[in-house]
Amino acid sequence: MGKEKPGFLTPKAISNRIKAKGLQKLRWYCQMCQKQCRDENGFKCHLTSESHQRQLLLFAENPGRHIADFSREFFRDFMQLLRRHGEKRVAANKVYQEYISDRNHVHMNSTRWCTLTGFVNFLGREGICKVDQTEKGWFITYINRDPDFLERERKKAARKKMDMDDDEIQAKMIEEQIKRGAERAPPKEEIQPTELVRDSEEKIKVELSAAVTTEEKKPIVVAPLFLKIDEKPKLGMKLMEKKKTALDEIMEQEETRKEKQNRKENWLHENIVVKIITKKLGAQYNGKKGIITKVENDFTAYLKLIEDKTKIKCDQSHLETVIPAIGKKVMIVNGAYRGSEAVLKKLNESRENCTVLISSGLHLGRTLDIPYDDMSKLYQKE
Repeated sequence: MGKEKPGFLTPKAISNRIKAKGLQKLRWYCQMCQKQCRDENGFKCHLTSESHQRQLLLFAENPGRHIADFSREFFRDFMQLLRRHGEKRVAANKVYQEYISDRNHVHMNSTRWCTLTGFVNFLGREGICKVDQTEKGWFITYINRDPDFLERERKKAARKKMDMDDDEIQAKMIEEQIKRGAERAPPKEEIQPTELVRDSEEKIKVELSAAVTTEEKKPIVVAPLFLKIDEKPKLGMKLMEKKKTALDEIMEQEETRKEKQNRKENWLHENIVVKIITKKLGAQYNGKKGIITKVENDFTAYLKLIEDKTKIKCDQSHLETVIPAIGKKVMIVNGAYRGSEAVLKKLNESRENCTVLISSGLHLGRTLDIPYDDMSKLYQKE
């Protein structure tokens, strides 16, 4: 009789399960049979087994297809792990160690890449990742080609460039103020010391207070100029431009600061009306208007269509603002006055902006010119 197998809870059975649970040597693994052997003798026995010979016959029929399938599966799982690191620069071996921690992964010796270096060079040649080699090994950076991600990166770069321009303008304005202040300051008179010359017998008298005559105290009276109503100014008359005061300059600086602070990539707000500008959600929804009922993660909006009350989840890049009729309420969704409610007063088509009157908050009653993209119609129950 053959030798009986050890029971499930015997030390031998537990030891075998512990050994089988961990990773074994790669050269004793058969990818076609998906079997891992613990030593060289076991691997030789497996190679001579009938099940392995059947798998070899299947592989011999079309070896290219099997290798392509294994390579495709290895590439898919490896890239899925790499995407978790985002666009950060990460060591290729670190990602590979995460990959092989799964006992049922596809082994690299069954793919068309013999080594990890060859696979990393493949990612660099195909433009899938940025690849660089250092003393610590190969490093890779995933290149995200998602359209929504690229659009956000483009807006972020444009916003950064605009901030740099604002900083340059502010620095130039401060420099001009310093220059203007230096010109207005009275010139400093240099006092040169003189030698005291006197006779030896003459006494020096010092008077601490001098009498002020009545003529010196006479005020200067400036007669005002009056212009008759029927008189017209001559064509050659030059009108003096009003110079900016220090208060005006401080207000301009405050406006610039608020613009930089409140200008953000996301502009979605609840209770505003927006328009769908994509066919990805379905051609029937393209051009439809809806009300934002909820904003998630700053860039995702939940809409309720005005026409048929359908509820849709949509990304910010697939939406645009809506300009209402004159006299209707709007919300400023971006810029210095972000979140303020206003009333539309005028459309300035040549300048692509609107004149609005702030109707709530600290800036109540203020009139501003707001670009089309920085404002949207505010939903009001009729």
